[in-house]
Amino acid sequence: MNTGSAPSRRAMLALDIQLATRSRQVPSGAQFRCWARASLRRAAEVTLRIVGEREAAALNRRYRGRRHPTNVLSFRYGERARLCGDIVLCAPVIGREARAQRKDIESHYAHLTVHGLLHLQGYDHENPRQARIMEAKEVAILRRLGIANPYLEPVPQ
Repeated sequence: MNTGSAPSRRAMLALDIQLATRSRQVPSGAQFRCWARASLRRAAEVTLRIVGEREAAALNRRYRGRRHPTNVLSFRYGERARLCGDIVLCAPVIGREARAQRKDIESHYAHLTVHGLLHLQGYDHENPRQARIMEAKEVAILRRLGIANPYLEPVPQ
């Protein structure tokens, strides 16, 4: 009988994954759930939407005033005991970045999923101090997942 113990990691996350892209290089729902659970410190209800460039550009223009698609956007809803928000990942941008940076696309998706979830939890990178804190948190989470530091330059082959 379980009395008074903390809820399991599985009980902490309600993750809705929406696939709105034709990209064939999107990780599985199980992978996204694993990365999300590793990033969270409290119960959360999150929608993760994987989109194409048109939708990403429209959202970036509307909410950030920028005229191009971006790799990840995060939208947090209110201050509640349960974290609620949306994360939007742009599949074509992520694919291009992974190729340009010579990174495994799955690792890049993991990094951006963690990055988006940290934004939902209040982390930011608007100044150098905040960026160092957020990056250190990302690197630690990714290390626990067996993923290399995304901020290190890749070794030329």
